[in-house]
Amino acid sequence: MKKNRKLIAIDLDGTTLNNQSILTAETEKTLEKLTNEGHIIAIATGRPYRTSYQYYNQLKLKTPIVNFNGAWAHHPQNENWTHGYHKSLEKDVALSFLPLKDLSVVRLLSAESKDHLYVDRFGEETYSNGPSIDNFKPKVFTAESLSENPTAVNVFSHYEKNLPYIQEQILDDFNDTIEIRTWGGLSPALEIVSKGIQKAMGIEAIAQSYNISSSDVIAFGDEANDYEMIQYAGHGVVMKNGVDSLKEISDAITPFTNDENGLAEYLKKYFDMK
Repeated sequence: MKKNRKLIAIDLDGTTLNNQSILTAETEKTLEKLTNEGHIIAIATGRPYRTSYQYYNQLKLKTPIVNFNGAWAHHPQNENWTHGYHKSLEKDVALSFLPLKDLSVVRLLSAESKDHLYVDRFGEETYSNGPSIDNFKPKVFTAESLSENPTAVNVFSHYEKNLPYIQEQILDDFNDTIEIRTWGGLSPALEIVSKGIQKAMGIEAIAQSYNISSSDVIAFGDEANDYEMIQYAGHGVVMKNGVDSLKEISDAITPFTNDENGLAEYLKKYFDMK
């Protein structure tokens, strides 16, 4: 029996990408086939657009994308997409995190907007989740140079195990104004965005734009920043390599990890792909 048109929401790191941050040929082939069958593939990632557009292009997508863990939902091919939005941090709040750069466990502190990247030190800027592209030549991150409300502040460390300690240094005073999300993988970091920001907001906007109900949303994730998206989806799928807290609320867990084409293998079985 043919399934209704689905919105398939895919996280990137630890989910769609393997442990080398590569979109494998098998995953690409599977997602392209589902696109050709009329399903909607939408990336929902903590990454900024400058480090996710290459995967968007590789998949030949013509759909909206969710960046910064839900702070920016936009359509790269339609600037007038009516369901799009962008939610930023207040500049003064962003600047209050500058002292974190002096912690020995902090490798890089960055602030980022739709159009600009600010870093506290040079030589490590490529660690800010990917290479800079032409219009993202990094600027220094100081109180004088930050000229706008950024979308997010990112605190990168050498090791994922350092992130809880860094988070403890962020004053409780900001609990009412910010959300803190965690990235794992090759570039472990804390991402600080405005209160209430999460991926489900962006996926819901995309679903509404295609008149797709939440019951026809399939979402894939592996980390705590996917929690609300997995809850929102009619069918929330967590990777075998995902965190336990996410698995507890999932509708399904992939039999294979992200390094074993787990997303592609699950989709092939779910859609009975030959």
